[in-house]
Amino acid sequence: MIDDRDPKQATRSNSDQMIANSTHVNLHLRLTTRHRAQVFAAVAIFAVLPARLDLESNLLSVSTRMERDTRADTLEARLVQFAIDVVKLVGDLPQNFQARHIAGQLLRSGTAAAPNYGEARAAESRADFIHKIRIALKELNETAVWLRIVRGSFAMDPDSPAKLVAENAELCRILVASIQTATE
Repeated sequence: MIDDRDPKQATRSNSDQMIANSTHVNLHLRLTTRHRAQVFAAVAIFAVLPARLDLESNLLSVSTRMERDTRADTLEARLVQFAIDVVKLVGDLPQNFQARHIAGQLLRSGTAAAPNYGEARAAESRADFIHKIRIALKELNETAVWLRIVRGSFAMDPDSPAKLVAENAELCRILVASIQTATE
């Protein structure tokens, strides 16, 4: 039995009742007092959502957004794989002063494009997106130079840097196209 004179118990009872009665949130939660406001906010948001979405009008925009996200996910995966391949290449370089210097520079620029692209995907504005994509492009351009230096400086399998150079060039073309699309 709840004593109505105890405000803490009354608040707990009211919030538990609100959660239990909600048609959108069917959870039995025991929450601390400081989390109750967050649950009330979530319940309020769900309460104002329409019961039925008009799927026909939203179908085109949802599928377009999903395709866009899929392309963005694919590009990000390629940039991450490129960074992994750069790390592997750097691991194969000889252990001398010259190679360590080049390896450090190549490692920094070759692994920077993927996280910069990830930041661009979460940009707060179009200008912010373009700026972050340009930073990723600069890193890829620097990586291309370091890869050419590696190819000319060390005796190693020529296919390894050649594949990275080709992928780097393709990634640069994709980012340039993204910048052009975003500036239109």
